[in-house]
Amino acid sequence: MTTLREAEPQDDGQDLRPTGRLVYRQALTTRLAHWLWAAALFFLLLSGLQIFMARPNLYIGQQSGFGFDNAVLSIDAERQGPRIVGYVDLFGHRFDTTGWLGAIAEDGQLQPRAFPSWMTIPGYRDLATGRVVHFFFAWMLVATLLFWFVASLINGHARRDLVPTRRELGGIGADIVRHLKLRFAHDGRYNILQKLSYAAVLFLLLPLMIATGLTMSPGFNAFAPWLLELFGGRQSARTIHFAGMLLLVLFFIVHLVMVLLAGPLNELRSIVTGWYRTDPEAS
Repeated sequence: MTTLREAEPQDDGQDLRPTGRLVYRQALTTRLAHWLWAAALFFLLLSGLQIFMARPNLYIGQQSGFGFDNAVLSIDAERQGPRIVGYVDLFGHRFDTTGWLGAIAEDGQLQPRAFPSWMTIPGYRDLATGRVVHFFFAWMLVATLLFWFVASLINGHARRDLVPTRRELGGIGADIVRHLKLRFAHDGRYNILQKLSYAAVLFLLLPLMIATGLTMSPGFNAFAPWLLELFGGRQSARTIHFAGMLLLVLFFIVHLVMVLLAGPLNELRSIVTGWYRTDPEAS
């Protein structure tokens, strides 16, 4: 949350370099939601891979199984002579992923396993525990998202900081060029790329993940059968859910890289304390 509240920079007479002012950028509700999302998404990712490992295949449509040819992705292993080979089938194309996916080294020997143990919660095969962890943090994500929606409507954060103006949209090309040149404006406000990416995640991707997750629940299907039709079946919803997870991982990687490039200490202070130091020319 960007506000006009600011603090005067301190000058102890020892450093004559100009410094920008401190602005109160992130409200407490935004900071709290940020770290709750970070924790929830971390455990959702690793427990989700544990669940996916029980059937590491993705299909399009209502039905799946050996009698149907509708798989779009499969992670598996096969024995070729004396060795085990891991592979990924993606849209009919096979890739050798031995040691990474499908066949993982454990105790010095390759074992048929979709993901390494460090990528799943728990690290050993335990579908029941994986489901318990996944559902707990899924509801934590839902509650945090609702909390953020209400708080952002009350304090104006969503309207003020996430909705791009027509002028900002018109300058998106120039902003992309500045990012490619690693030139970042430290004025305490979100740029157009931040606004679009944050809005896409908060208003589209996270609600889509929640909706597709509910679609995979037979109990919820009885309550809202129209979700099955909306997503083209439970298996299609599972595939969309997995693709959404990959997009969230990509967003996290880009987000982390941008934080490091833009000044990690300043960015971290902003999301921990709320205070952000602007550039001198922006003061």
